[in-house]
Amino acid sequence: MTAAPWRDPASSVEERVEALLADLAPEEKIAQLGSYWKRPEIGDAEGFAPMQSTFDEGRDPFEEAVQNGLGHITRAFGSAPLTVEEGVANLRRLQSSVVAGSPHGIPAIAHEECLTGLMAHQATTYPAAIAWGASFAPELIEEMATRIGQDMRALGTHHGLAPVLDIVRDYRWGRIEETMGEDPYLTGTLATAYVKGLQSAGVIATLKHFAGHAASRAGRNHAPVSIGMRELHEIDLVPFEMAVRLGGVRSVMNSYADIDGIAPAASRWLLTELLRDTWGFEGTVVSDYWAVNFLQSMHRVVETTREAAVTTLRAGMDVELPETNTFPELLEAIDAGELDVEVLDTAVRRVLRQKIGLGLLDPDFDPATTGEAIDLDSAANRELARRVAEESIVLLRNDAGALPLAAPGRIALLGPAAVEPRSFLGCYSFTNHVLSRLQDNGTSVDVPTLGEALRAEFPGATVTEAGGVPFLEPDTTGIAEAVTAAEAADIAVLAVGDIAGLFGAGTSGEGCDVADLRLPGAQHELVEAVLATGTPVVLVLVTGRPYALGDYADRCAAIVQAFMPGEEGGSALAGVLSGRVNPSGRLPIGIPGGMGGQPGTYLAPVLAWVSDGISNIDPKPLFPFGFGLGYTRFEYSDLQVSAAEIAADGTVEVSATVTNVGDRDGKEVAQLYLSDPVASVVRPLKRLVGFTKVALAPGEAARVTFRLHADRTSFLGPDHRRIVEPGEFRVRVGSSSEDITLEDGFRVTGPLRVVGDGERVLDTPVEVTAVSGAPAAAGEETAAASVR
Repeated sequence: MTAAPWRDPASSVEERVEALLADLAPEEKIAQLGSYWKRPEIGDAEGFAPMQSTFDEGRDPFEEAVQNGLGHITRAFGSAPLTVEEGVANLRRLQSSVVAGSPHGIPAIAHEECLTGLMAHQATTYPAAIAWGASFAPELIEEMATRIGQDMRALGTHHGLAPVLDIVRDYRWGRIEETMGEDPYLTGTLATAYVKGLQSAGVIATLKHFAGHAASRAGRNHAPVSIGMRELHEIDLVPFEMAVRLGGVRSVMNSYADIDGIAPAASRWLLTELLRDTWGFEGTVVSDYWAVNFLQSMHRVVETTREAAVTTLRAGMDVELPETNTFPELLEAIDAGELDVEVLDTAVRRVLRQKIGLGLLDPDFDPATTGEAIDLDSAANRELARRVAEESIVLLRNDAGALPLAAPGRIALLGPAAVEPRSFLGCYSFTNHVLSRLQDNGTSVDVPTLGEALRAEFPGATVTEAGGVPFLEPDTTGIAEAVTAAEAADIAVLAVGDIAGLFGAGTSGEGCDVADLRLPGAQHELVEAVLATGTPVVLVLVTGRPYALGDYADRCAAIVQAFMPGEEGGSALAGVLSGRVNPSGRLPIGIPGGMGGQPGTYLAPVLAWVSDGISNIDPKPLFPFGFGLGYTRFEYSDLQVSAAEIAADGTVEVSATVTNVGDRDGKEVAQLYLSDPVASVVRPLKRLVGFTKVALAPGEAARVTFRLHADRTSFLGPDHRRIVEPGEFRVRVGSSSEDITLEDGFRVTGPLRVVGDGERVLDTPVEVTAVSGAPAAAGEETAAASVR
């Protein structure tokens, strides 16, 4: 076996791939494009019934199914509450069966979900992706992804199904928690960092869902996407292109939702012409779970499952997940002349290339000893999870310095999120994805409650807890107890929000879409009742989506937004309340005032942003994208633009000084926004084109310089070619999308420039340098930010 040329590490990858491909029978080739999910029968899987019903009948045993080999093993760790030792033993058994069944002894790639950390029992649950967006900290997200990848690789797994790059438009959509918000540049930057981190550890990252998934009608899961090609290119495709070209990602997963009637799993333009030919992607395209079947059963663009398999392979799909349901029919399609064998070979090459790169075909790979049982929730992991949580928490309101709490004597800790730690965890945590379906579910790892964390933070305080109401059910019988506790307290910490679940089993998560943005269940009534007591209220929102706060925002002493902050969320929140943590999170998505007006985004043109005299619905958010307060005060000054004019392929530097004029250390997110006042197509009023998070001690200042290439002004023109158009551009540096104090401009001169596909500059480098001397003097142009 070791003498086979494809097992010779001294040969090039391509030589090994071609040698093995030439020796494979057609059945073996097809097997390399398939997968198997060996799922135990656990709990109530009714939520999966619509997706699984057509596939559970007559399934072959695993050993029989892998008699020609296998492309992927699906979720050996992430399907049942196995200990780490049991999970490693399970993967070894599965890999040994694959190698024994394959005539050429080819192992499988083992893939797992890793959107809130590795989705496995006893593995660290990090904050949800929407919290990554709130952190505005790509270096921290890369560090987190590296740690996730290291744990996965140690176990013997190779492929992670993350990150999600969907761009939010409608806050009612259930999967907002899986996204990094409503801005393509923020999402692309953070996703690129995540990809680099995960893949640095030897684990293949997967971009999903390609593309437009979050733009579904009415915020419904799997609903059609009705957007034009310009919006698709300018919003949805941006982060994918960044993660492909800047991050070097090695896997992409299709979207379920059709785009203007075209199913992505059947789109050769999307999966081949754009992704590969234009952007240069060289990895594998894997199907979202059962997406190939959906071409026949849901999209109805083909008559048979065989036609679905042929259509998706021709489009550019490589691997069918989570099980091989349609691809076995490719053999009959080849025999019938419906599929050219070279199309099959092209996909097989991509899979074999990855397996060789992962070392699976090296002589020393032993399926019986792959992986090791490590501590998946180490102290170092938990410390990192806590740091990500702390940097993601957003302080929205702080009336007269209500926070930090000054050694309170009596705290009424109220609300469902105060007593249920599962609220801290995302839908793709093992706890909420798997354990929640078991009768005795609990949490997969230790998740201290907010009450436990507050008692540790304030050992001298009396903390009285009352849930008040459930998350979802309209049961108000516990409100009286909560009101009594609030009346007897010095301060009421009221924690409301979401509990993640699947397909309606929660208030947030996959398939948990909502009709409006009112707090779920009877939580609105609980908030109103506690506010009516007159006790100062700190409203803590533990959510996966933004909720409408207009009814009571002005009546709360303070408002803290935590986007599903993970297993250390309680400690992070308690630290913010006490002042141990100076909050530095910023909103990756707006917080609406009212429950209507969806879909909504700050990336709006005049007609979608200005309602005066046009509509009785004001689309502006209560708290805008990029907004967040802290416990110190920053000022912006001395905005400079390096040139009044640049060529259509030139670069301009935009710089400003950020000074901490408060009395404690803090972090500020300096944000650069670009506006195009007059263009040949309708453009958004502003869009984020650069950002950086700066840590400053009291009195310290930093000069932040953004290097903005003319390509960052580009857009799809009237004829759908990407162009840099001559004209005036305005730039703003400040603390949020609505901070407009520091503003200047420049002009792009010369003839219109067509930007080549796959060639444009995608990012804005930032340089931060220390500034010596005192803070900006009074009278200089300044802008206050992160006040109080």
